[in-house]
Amino acid sequence: MLVLAIESSCDDTAAAVLRDDRSVLSNVISSQFDVHSPFGGIVPELASRRHIESIWPVVSQALDRAGVTLDQIDLIAATRGPGLIGSLLVGFTFAKGLAMVRNIPCVGVDHMSGHLLSVFAGAEHPDFPYAALVVSGGNTSIYTVTDRSTFQCLGRTRDDAAGEAFDKVAKLLGLGYPGGPIISRLAEKGDPQAIAFPRAWLDRDSADFSFSGLKTSVVNHVNQCRRKNEPLNIEDICASFQEAVVDVLAEKTVRAALAHGLKTIVIGGGVAANRRLREVMQQRCEKEQLQLFKPEPVFCTDNAAMIGLAGYYQYQRGDTIAPDTDVYSRSPLH
Repeated sequence: MLVLAIESSCDDTAAAVLRDDRSVLSNVISSQFDVHSPFGGIVPELASRRHIESIWPVVSQALDRAGVTLDQIDLIAATRGPGLIGSLLVGFTFAKGLAMVRNIPCVGVDHMSGHLLSVFAGAEHPDFPYAALVVSGGNTSIYTVTDRSTFQCLGRTRDDAAGEAFDKVAKLLGLGYPGGPIISRLAEKGDPQAIAFPRAWLDRDSADFSFSGLKTSVVNHVNQCRRKNEPLNIEDICASFQEAVVDVLAEKTVRAALAHGLKTIVIGGGVAANRRLREVMQQRCEKEQLQLFKPEPVFCTDNAAMIGLAGYYQYQRGDTIAPDTDVYSRSPLH
């Protein structure tokens, strides 16, 4: 079965072609960094407009790279939510229209399920069940994944997502957008112990996260330096901030896995491409004799390959959409 997948939940227009769940034939991503960089963050209306411009060229490129035509496609999978409603509507409506014209079955995929299963786009696959950390600009959550369709949320952020905190700190420091890759790069030159930024552990057994206090602590440190006319060591700030985020993400995920008797951890989402997070997670898992699976960075960020995988599994369960099926902004998986 050939699956055409479409992802447009935020600011990336993406399309992929998969052969069943065995191989990714193409995976095309068109980012909008040039559109949103002047504003230091995503402007929803501008994101929707760029999706409209990009959707057909991106789909055409995915088909061309896969060496197939629309006539050969057996299933269309598109992100239904969560995300920006305007952005979601572009990709999901395009998918529904294409499916109706071509008389092809269509499935609406939860973006979170895509991240939870993205590891299966690579060569190494974990056994079920496993604990999964999904960490991105819009989501920071821990799940148990029992099989390809059964997910239970163990904890989630109570305020900012980790990726959102990276972007806000980068904006505060005047580093540009998106903030995650920039901070990660500068952190490699800094001292992660230079500044004692706080870690929000919350209740002892809680798998929830909170990054708003950390963000405020960075703001206070910057303001204090400016009041004293002291120079800002940007590298040390980035390294110390990143270390505070990574410590909490890794420790809480490992604790959750151990508490539920799980021997395997999977990470996903854009922040899962962060080199320091991958290093610390590996160290913590080795210490506790847990197995860690890390998707390739291209499958960590928003991409259509993971949507195709989740969509294929949904179709196998007979879960297709009707012409009037709508998008949603919040995931029921939370």
